[in-house]
Amino acid sequence: MTLEQRIARLEALEAIRQLKHRYLNACDLKDVDSIHDCFAEGDILIDYGPVGQFTDRDSFVALYQQLACHERVKDLHHGSNPEIELLSETEATGRWGLFYFNLDAETGATLQLGAVYYDRYQCIEGRWKIVETRVERLQELASPAT
Repeated sequence: MTLEQRIARLEALEAIRQLKHRYLNACDLKDVDSIHDCFAEGDILIDYGPVGQFTDRDSFVALYQQLACHERVKDLHHGSNPEIELLSETEATGRWGLFYFNLDAETGATLQLGAVYYDRYQCIEGRWKIVETRVERLQELASPAT
């Protein structure tokens, strides 16, 4: 592998890391435009289990706004342990650990979730986008409202 190929590989891996971090941070900040921009246009797959399965970014973002974009909803998405594999110059897969904490600030109800994201990415017009993401829940702990 040439030096240029190695640099391009490192840049692609970092761009994918930044994409996933941008997505997780946008979820915490309720930044729907940034969430929307993290996903490719057209047919994609978002499978968040009990939350729902979506084949385009618009329907996912609409549900996200309905469920999460309220002052009382406080979220923390922490992605860790990324394993990213470049399949080509324009395709990659990734696996990420997720710790998720949700608080309903009005009722005090909480949800803690440990999960794994399984992602596919494509570089479209020079920008990496999520084209598929699936979450596998590993553990869940809910505390009812007080």
